[in-house]
Amino acid sequence: MSHDIQAIDAVVNIWTAEALAARPPRKNFYVDKMRVGQDTFDGVSLESMIARMDAAGIERSFLIAAKVGTLHHPACYHVPYKLVVDAVQKYPDRFCGLAGVDPTEGMDGVRELSKLVTEYGFIGAHTYPHWFELAPDHARYYPFYAKCVELDVPIQLQVGQSMVYDARYPRRSVGRPISLDSVACDFPELKLIGIHVGIPWTDEMIAMAWKHANVYIGCDAHRPTYWPEAFVKYINTFGQDKVLFGTDFPVLDFERTRADIEALNLRPEPKRKLLRDNALRVYKLGGKAV
Repeated sequence: MSHDIQAIDAVVNIWTAEALAARPPRKNFYVDKMRVGQDTFDGVSLESMIARMDAAGIERSFLIAAKVGTLHHPACYHVPYKLVVDAVQKYPDRFCGLAGVDPTEGMDGVRELSKLVTEYGFIGAHTYPHWFELAPDHARYYPFYAKCVELDVPIQLQVGQSMVYDARYPRRSVGRPISLDSVACDFPELKLIGIHVGIPWTDEMIAMAWKHANVYIGCDAHRPTYWPEAFVKYINTFGQDKVLFGTDFPVLDFERTRADIEALNLRPEPKRKLLRDNALRVYKLGGKAV
């Protein structure tokens, strides 16, 4: 299928054999619950990922060097930054790097974030509040927020319900979108992206993006086929400048997600903004992806 818009996928997990070797497999979550294909679950090389991106009309993906919980429990892991650094350096026209944030690391983590942006060209930060059971407005994130403002890079935070990713380590759903309200007030220069749509509090997520000029929504991890009607209308009308396309690959397949987007019958301008223009603007990538 040919695509008239080359998309930017703002939320992608590196899924190479090297990345998978250092993390719990979680077949029950990815294959049984999220319906990820076994061939994908087993690992995807960078070259295979690029081929899949090409088939889906995706020009560039933002790879997350995710920090999934603190490193004191077998359910938790940190993706080595070097894996994403190497991927971005090998394919600079196809990948950008996002630095995972563990809020419990304090200033050591802040300095690491700064190094990745200033020395290795990472374009933003990313964190999973529920993995730390610390809501986005907790004080432990504030040094990271301040550094993101100083570096002028966005930060993605998973908002909405968390899942039980590992039965040994169930996590509370601390990422209510309303918790971004105080953060946006305290850091009006900080670009905050609430990823995963905010489900089941999507209306709350829309309210935050509508209220604050510096709050955006990532539409990843939930198939567009099942998006709430209000969210689709928001993208197609007054929220057309506020939503960034993403898959959370491998949670969502590149090609199927693009097909789902096409089936929404969005107006041409909002669709282009969703798939491409908003990410280029928010992440200041005009010179990197044209």
